[in-house]
Amino acid sequence: MTVPTPWADAAPLRLGGRPRRLIPFVVGYEPIPESVSVAGGSSFRFLMEPVTAAAIVFDEGWFLVDGGFDPSRIRDRDRRVASFDYENYLPIVPAGDPLIDQVAAASLEWGDLAAAAITHAHFDHTGAARLLSPDQPLLLQASEWDHVLSATDARAAFLFVDDLVREGLTVVTLDGDTSLAAGLEAIDTSGHTPGHQSFVVDLGDRTVVLAGDAADLRRNIVDCVRCGSTVGHDGDARAAGAARRLHDLDARDGVEVWPAHDPEWGPWRQVIAQQS
Repeated sequence: MTVPTPWADAAPLRLGGRPRRLIPFVVGYEPIPESVSVAGGSSFRFLMEPVTAAAIVFDEGWFLVDGGFDPSRIRDRDRRVASFDYENYLPIVPAGDPLIDQVAAASLEWGDLAAAAITHAHFDHTGAARLLSPDQPLLLQASEWDHVLSATDARAAFLFVDDLVREGLTVVTLDGDTSLAAGLEAIDTSGHTPGHQSFVVDLGDRTVVLAGDAADLRRNIVDCVRCGSTVGHDGDARAAGAARRLHDLDARDGVEVWPAHDPEWGPWRQVIAQQS
């Protein structure tokens, strides 16, 4: 069993200086009912949403947020059926390994990766964990780790526990808002899942907030409307609070909040255009 290390007891991340670049990745696609992304949305209308990740490049080293699917789960028919046989759900991964390929295209070296983090543990965010060596910790909220371990039906909870609980993976748990390095902070945006977190990246001339699934779409942020899928008796209230927090951050001068799955959001559209 993987035993996580609390942030207070973990070694400092191997990141030097400050964030200088934020590199967006699109690593897959999935059809999602609007009602899952936006509370009150249509359950009949499906959106083809990008599955995204981002590299935060420091003066020394880089940091990965999310990672999409493990492509081997999709390419192997038996694993795909066992993993994703949900009604009206079909994960899509372009040719190759989109995460590895886009990291290479950005001239980043995996050996320089200091750490990775997931906004939450749903299976469209945990695929990069397979690529981490023991000296490259995976960061998530302690409440999210507890959610993973306590799930009585991981399939129904959209979790691949073996992505996160495996030999050789170093897990570091956070407790709410946490400064991770100069210019990089994890913030509590729980509700979609019990330990959902977003990331605030200070790039000097602007600040980007990677919202994760606390805001699938820009509509969640601009209209201050929570996501439609929540966990727990207080999930709706927490998700509404997360939407308000992201809305307020986005209203600040020099701050832009990026929705995780919006097919119309400029940075994701630009990645898609570059790949075509």
